[in-house]
Amino acid sequence: METRADLLIVGAGMVGSALALALRDSGLNILVVDGGPLTVKPFVADAPFEARVSALSIASQRILERLGVWDGIVARRVSPYSDMHVWDGSGTGKVHFSASSVHAEVLGHIVENRVVQDALVEHLHDSDIGLLADARLEQMRHSGDDWLLTLSDGRTLRAPLVVAADGANSTVRRMTGTATREWDYLHHAIVTSVRTADSHRKTAWQRFTDDGPLAFLPLDREGEHWCSIVWSVTPEQSERLMKLDDERFCRELENAFEGCLGQVISADSRVCVPLRQRHAKRYVAPGLALIGDAAHTIHPLAGQGVNLGFLDAAVLAEVLRDAVERGERLADERVLSRYERRRMPHNLALMAAMEGFERLFQADALPVRLLRNAGLKMVDRSAEAKALFVRQALGLTGDLPTLARL
Repeated sequence: METRADLLIVGAGMVGSALALALRDSGLNILVVDGGPLTVKPFVADAPFEARVSALSIASQRILERLGVWDGIVARRVSPYSDMHVWDGSGTGKVHFSASSVHAEVLGHIVENRVVQDALVEHLHDSDIGLLADARLEQMRHSGDDWLLTLSDGRTLRAPLVVAADGANSTVRRMTGTATREWDYLHHAIVTSVRTADSHRKTAWQRFTDDGPLAFLPLDREGEHWCSIVWSVTPEQSERLMKLDDERFCRELENAFEGCLGQVISADSRVCVPLRQRHAKRYVAPGLALIGDAAHTIHPLAGQGVNLGFLDAAVLAEVLRDAVERGERLADERVLSRYERRRMPHNLALMAAMEGFERLFQADALPVRLLRNAGLKMVDRSAEAKALFVRQALGLTGDLPTLARL
């Protein structure tokens, strides 16, 4: 049995689902294919926090609002933050950022990935967009001017344009031979949610330790103080920390964080993720486009990964809608290159900045330590520099797609 579509989106994660919704009512026959069940579980308000969260920027919030899903996210659980405090654990340098410096109410929202995903999939089910769940890609090849995709159960899918939104280990990227540049950070990130004695004060906290950055990101639960943590350490350290019982882990975490939020009372189950940066040499080819983690993965230092993905989705949707209006062939590489030209420079610039930032704080040489501490202090004294950083964090600079603009 062969199913035809104008556009196949492989991957119904946050970014792939956002792209599909952004193309709703475009006149295109869209089919979203995913290996998972694509079910939405009822939200339980007092359920434990999911380990994986995202720091959604204001630009991402605008996109989600215009896709009609932000209210569904807020109805579940979001944690706004208005301030950010960063300091060097090996020195005296520190810097504080505030949304108020640019007359904004918040810098962003910490949201569990599952909350965002469920709100998006809920809207997909309410749309006329085709959904194919539990569909595992087995083969992908050219067939005339189309792509022919074969699923593990033998079904075939045909479309002139395929968008890879299937994550960092993209099957589509592998099957199409799309080249990438990759390097290992030689660090792992331990991710979990922890309860602390003191309030996070709607602040995202980040301490640079000798082993790597440690972030405490605010989570809201009435009557209790919770944070999501991302703790970047060496593989040896991660192996040791993952083996500790909860009490010992909390004490080590509290010590690494200098007790800034008082005692770490408890921790949920931990997840350990190897850190690797990856960037596709091209985002497009004839009949093919890569978005989100399928195109680029970055260090979780600034929590920008999904924000870049949402901007990818919004720009690609804008490019495809314009092409439909002009009567152009969507699979034409010249059309798809408009998306690549708008997104690749922005993504590369942020990746380079995060790479430089990470290396700067990993350096042990005394002159470098002195330099970075002096730099933090200088930035902290400069209202202009801090305002520039805040605008970047809000995601409101550069070539914004219509969905992200005021």
